[in-house]
Formats: sequence, structure tokens, C-alpha cells
Amino acid sequence: MAQSSDEIIKRELIDHLGSATGDLSLRVFPESSNDDQKQFSDGGLTFGFNGLLYGSCDACWVRKKDWLDPYNKVTSSEEPVIALEGTDALNRGSSGNAQYQRFHHALGAVKAGIIGVYYLKKGADKIQEDLYEMAYNASQIESGTYLIIDDLSELKTLLDLIDDNVKTKAFIEKKLSVMHSIFQKKFDEKYGSWEEFAKKRSTIIKDTYVIKYSGRMLRNFTDSSQRAGHIAVGEMYLTKYFFPRKHVYYLWPKMSSADIEYLDSNKSVDKEWQLLRNEPGVEIITRDDLVGVPSAVITQLYQIRDEPLKGEVLVKFNNCMQIISDGLRNGKITIKTK
Repeated sequence: MAQSSDEIIKRELIDHLGSATGDLSLRVFPESSNDDQKQFSDGGLTFGFNGLLYGSCDACWVRKKDWLDPYNKVTSSEEPVIALEGTDALNRGSSGNAQYQRFHHALGAVKAGIIGVYYLKKGADKIQEDLYEMAYNASQIESGTYLIIDDLSELKTLLDLIDDNVKTKAFIEKKLSVMHSIFQKKFDEKYGSWEEFAKKRSTIIKDTYVIKYSGRMLRNFTDSSQRAGHIAVGEMYLTKYFFPRKHVYYLWPKMSSADIEYLDSNKSVDKEWQLLRNEPGVEIITRDDLVGVPSAVITQLYQIRDEPLKGEVLVKFNNCMQIISDGLRNGKITIKTK
């Protein structure tokens, strides 16, 4: 029986890095355990901040030292130093936005003020360059540091340096600079400007805010066979950390305000929905939150509200979005103030 991605990553960590480094010990659980779902201060591997819990991590290096958990204000007898989320996705055909879907797992640790690592084991596919910039900008605005790696030797170096603040800072600054350079090179080749990026990536860029639009529909979040929650969270964080100083409106024009209210009532314990609804600086809006949209466009969006975006439905959606995006850019369509 083939090993799962989690099992491969956890075994690799233990085999290559051991269970202890200096005064640091490795907190990791067998794949069969659910202990990683517990909050860190309860002995688990899930971090939170400002009342919001993020995804669980696969491992964390800890030391015996009191640490105040910023999520629940409880003091833990162990201090988290480096939290890691790992995946074997690059060996499993995950060449696109599937890589973004686990970004939030280590983000909770970063928001809690420690070092978060997203480790993508080398494979047939490459790391999406976007991830490097997402983590780079998260490191600029959050209290912790976010690193993207595909080589455990880098993590080994960081662990060996961790007790030397000067050397650790130098290592992190160099790593972040390399991450940003990798992204910038690809960005310049593919887009050349943020205006071109916006045209190709369903984004509208304004002075103080950005609008990211997509064809999400209610069934995406209520049908267990679909993974729209994972995809939507990934898209949301990509937009937030590409534009870290701007407010983000996440526009779902096929949906209504009633749809959002329904999901708020029926997915109140869903972690991904909670992230989408409560991430600071991000606001989900629907067609009901727009002023100035032609009635024919509203009717068309309502008619295709439950239809997947393919064939004729995709053509209709794109036509509607051309009108809406043009209006949002030139000011003929605006967002309702709340």
C-alpha cells in the first residue's frame, strides 16, 4: 500500500533531522493520530491568532520554555520555535493552485509570531513561484517569518543556527531575498506589470483595495464531493499577500447575500469557511453588494447560479464579468458601503 503524503513527510523529517536538535525536540504525531488538530497549548499542532484557528501543521520544533499562546491566552510549558507543514504534492501531479491550498496551515504559526515553514518535497513538478511571494509578503506584515523550502538541508542549517540570533536573522533575510527574487523573475517573464497580471488573473487593482473575482456558487460549499473551500482559501491568501497593504474584496457574482447568510448559518464550525469570513483585511461580496450592475447582467448571473463554469455557461459568465469588471474599473459600478 502506497504511503500517504503526510506519512512520507513525517518519516523524512525524522530520518533526516532526528527527533531533537540541541535543546529543541520535535513534536510530531503518527498519521493515524488526530492530535495535530489540537491547539498547540493543548499539546497539538494547530495555531491560532485573534480568535481564528488556522490549519494544523505536520510538525513543530519546541523547547522547554513558557510561551503565551496568542489564540487562547493560555501559557504553555513548551515554546514553539519552527512549525512545519509538508507535502509530497510535487510528486503527485500538483502543478497548479493545489499548492496554494495548504499555505494557511503554517500561516497560523507565522501569525502567532514564530517561524512557519511550508516544505514541498522535490518531485516531478516545481514549486509555483507565487508561493514564494505570498510567504515573503506574509513575513513583512505578520509577526513571524514564513519560509518556502524544498530542501531539508536548509531546514537543518536553520535548526543548527537557531540559538544564534544574529546568524539566524542573516539566514532568514538571505532566504527571503532569494524567495522574492525567484518570484520577481517569473513575474517579469510572465506578466511584466501588475496591470497585465490583473487582466490575466481576474483581479481589479485600485489605490486602496483590490477585487478578486471568481465563479464560486453555493453548491461548491455544500456538496461534499467538491473542494471549493480549499481552492477559495488558497485564492484568498494569494490575493491578500500579493497586495498586503490593500483591502481585499473577494467577489462571487454568481452568489447572493442570502447564499452567504446560509453558509454562515450552516458552516459555522467549518474551519475553511471561518478563514474566508474572518481573515483580517478580506471581505467576501456578491452581486447584491454591487451598485450599478445592469439588470440584464443580474438576471443572467441568477440563471447560471447553480451551473458549473464550462461551455455556454462559461461564455455567459465571462460576458457578465466583462461588463462588471469594466464598470468597477471606470466607476460606473461600485461596491455598497456597509
